[in-house]
Amino acid sequence: MKIVIADDHAIVRSGFSMILKFQEDMEVVGLAADGIEAYQMVAKHQPDILMMDLSMPPGESGLIATGKIKEDYPETKILILTMHDDEEYLFHVLKNGASGYMLKNAPDEELLLALRTIHTGGTYIHPKMATSLVREFIHQDQKGAESDPFELLSKREIEVLPLIAKGYGNKEIAEKLFISVKTVEAHKAKIMEKLHFKSRPELVEYALKKKLLNF
Repeated sequence: MKIVIADDHAIVRSGFSMILKFQEDMEVVGLAADGIEAYQMVAKHQPDILMMDLSMPPGESGLIATGKIKEDYPETKILILTMHDDEEYLFHVLKNGASGYMLKNAPDEELLLALRTIHTGGTYIHPKMATSLVREFIHQDQKGAESDPFELLSKREIEVLPLIAKGYGNKEIAEKLFISVKTVEAHKAKIMEKLHFKSRPELVEYALKKKLLNF
């Protein structure tokens, strides 16, 4: 299987590469430092699997990149590797199309199992997180699924939201995302409308709660 590794730490990329180097059925074909580079590597190599960190500051996050890559390259399966054992992260990446979610402190054997499981069409969830996933499904079944306003946001709005929360002005956001100021203003208005906010402090508090400022 052809694999691309995306992580903002070079030493982590090297470590994963060394582990996979000794596997006869695995080949690392590309390395990336953030979500944008991950997208480029997937476009170039068409790998079977993308191993991707969730948070890669200051570049594009794995959460945002997952949605974009699955939309344009659905055949590439994505395994999220992260230090976050937070069920909100788990739910969002699965909804965005990831095939697996595991913690970076897991043993090498678990990583190899996860890759082989995903490659054969399965889904791999770290055992600790799988319990949370089952509990959430049971909770939704019992109480009825209440929609989270966050799910209404588009991929671009998810990019704009943390930048607003960090205090960037419309012009700065436009330059970072290569869009016009008017487009930023439109996204900003939509975000406030969808999340039912009236002020920036509300948005900042929401971004902190959702841990979006790490992205």
